[in-house]
Amino acid sequence: MGKTFPTHFASASMMLALSAAVPAIAQQEEAAPTDITVNGIVPADISALERGPDVVGIITARGGERMRVTGADRARTVVHLSQATEIRSRGGFLGVSRQALAAADLVNGIPVTIETVQWGDALVARRVNMRNTDLRTARMIRDGTEQGFAEQTEATNALRSRVANIDQYNVRRTVNAYFDTGRWQLSPAAQAELCAAATEAQGVDNALLLVVGYTDAVGSEDYNQVLSERRAGRVVNHLQQRCRWAPYRMLTPTGMAEADPTADNTTAEGRAQNRRVSVSILVSKAVDGI
Repeated sequence: MGKTFPTHFASASMMLALSAAVPAIAQQEEAAPTDITVNGIVPADISALERGPDVVGIITARGGERMRVTGADRARTVVHLSQATEIRSRGGFLGVSRQALAAADLVNGIPVTIETVQWGDALVARRVNMRNTDLRTARMIRDGTEQGFAEQTEATNALRSRVANIDQYNVRRTVNAYFDTGRWQLSPAAQAELCAAATEAQGVDNALLLVVGYTDAVGSEDYNQVLSERRAGRVVNHLQQRCRWAPYRMLTPTGMAEADPTADNTTAEGRAQNRRVSVSILVSKAVDGI
């Protein structure tokens, strides 16, 4: 099932450079957005305010009573939170059960749909909707990264110093997990192979895992972007929770939608190969002796 595509990751060199300080990414994202200007106190009663536009995207920053949501077109929208803001998740059988959540559950990385009201030139969230599975994945990444910092300080600092001085990596091996159309569930075979790859990487000094999700060319670009991110998130979840891979040894997972296909998208066989998440074991050339 696993295949090696060393040339495939040549285009990932920019991603690797941007990820050089990977252990600090989770904490940096929690900082207040620098492009937000706040005037006044968000009203507790927003019932009389005029309806604003719906905001759809992923939470990419939180700061006090405001958050930044980045859409599929990379547009960033600042939304304020009020005491009256409803925060709900969906899940369960046929997605019909609903659960009220607290503002603390609005962590980075969660896809959300926000109903807003207009507060002067600003937007206030009337209702924030999310899925249970997305919330669990985002919590796992956040909490796992925080635990990595707390429990593995020396190892993290050593990894930081090594990564900061290396601009190239060797791809030791690449494993691909494949998915059904429109799905992000892992098959038993994929689960086993991912854990085997994690076990192999555990034996390599300072090895990192790069997780990149892809789709075939069926569906819209926006849908495929979200789908590729969900697939990558599911693989990260499995690697950390089931395969016991340390979060601080993983580069930020990325969704690439239908970019960089490995096969022909005009055939069923080709599309099946493109519906994948690639997990590469990366070793610095200094460690690898090359």
